[in-house]
Amino acid sequence: MIEVKHLVKRYGKHAAVNDLSFKVDNGKVVGFLGPNGAGKSTTMNMITGYIAPTEGQILVDGVDIADNPKVAKKNIGYLPEIPPLYPDLRVREYLNFVAEIKGVKGKKRAEMVNEIMTRVKITDVSERLIRHLSKGYKQRVGLAEAMMNYPSMVILDEPSVGLDPGQTIEMREIIKELAKDHTVLLSSHIMQEISAVCDEVIIINEGQILTIDTPQNIVEKMNTNSGLHIVIKGEKEDIKNALRTIPEIVDVKYDETCEENTIGMTLYTRNGIDIRETIFFKLSEAGLPIMELEREELTLEQAFIRLTGEGSRQFGGKKKKKASRKKDSSEEEAEDIVDEAVEETDNDEENENGGNK
Repeated sequence: MIEVKHLVKRYGKHAAVNDLSFKVDNGKVVGFLGPNGAGKSTTMNMITGYIAPTEGQILVDGVDIADNPKVAKKNIGYLPEIPPLYPDLRVREYLNFVAEIKGVKGKKRAEMVNEIMTRVKITDVSERLIRHLSKGYKQRVGLAEAMMNYPSMVILDEPSVGLDPGQTIEMREIIKELAKDHTVLLSSHIMQEISAVCDEVIIINEGQILTIDTPQNIVEKMNTNSGLHIVIKGEKEDIKNALRTIPEIVDVKYDETCEENTIGMTLYTRNGIDIRETIFFKLSEAGLPIMELEREELTLEQAFIRLTGEGSRQFGGKKKKKASRKKDSSEEEAEDIVDEAVEETDNDEENENGGNK
């Protein structure tokens, strides 16, 4: 188990990490996420003992890394984004060297190296020079190094960067297996990886924690508006007239491109109200065929962007703020929202055509 208490790291007047506290329990895979400059790498470097905190405490299995670094670091295995391998050694030679440095003796060393190579699936390349290995195999050798002497905590920094899809899937399976015997702290920009392997996610921004929760709960918390993507065949004015009669709509985002004689859009409603049935009957009455209809599911990546405040415009942030200030769910309100969205789309088209329609 690793416990971080009120961790602070200052560079001059700038606080790269500011009062960070969290706990990673045994047997869990925890994702550590944050935008560039959020303090993620600084925090991981402090946990591994590479740099010292300005304030705060880091406990590894109850041992303070500042008071007893030798004992605490024995319980940490670390795989950086670029594994520090010796390319002129063979895989088995290198891992024997690592085991020796970590104090593993004689017969036990050979058994441990063989067992770990089997777990990370590198036995078939054990006699090859590291310089001749693919990126995927080099990552696995680095992971084997991190696992040597069976630390209770394994920290992985971008373990799947540069891997092909097949290697990425294999790495995820290995990480899942790791969690049976180790606590895993995983830093990655690949949201599919975080969703696939992590039990919990810690998201930080500007050196502070924004949330700690399961990937599913984070998505549900951020999915405040239910998006409904729809493609309708018909004239824009007819579609606008049909939609303005639906008061539950609080925002409309139009597609940039769509098939000829069709208009695509995403509709957002208050409190996740399901308007699929209403949409069907309204458009049917107006003689406007529905070509596509699909509920928008928020991904962890989208939830991350919303939570950290980056790129909110791509989710209709500006329009939704304007809509949220309206208090009455009347047909007049729905008409205003639809008209604003259509007017904005028309203006964009005019600007793309040099001001001439």
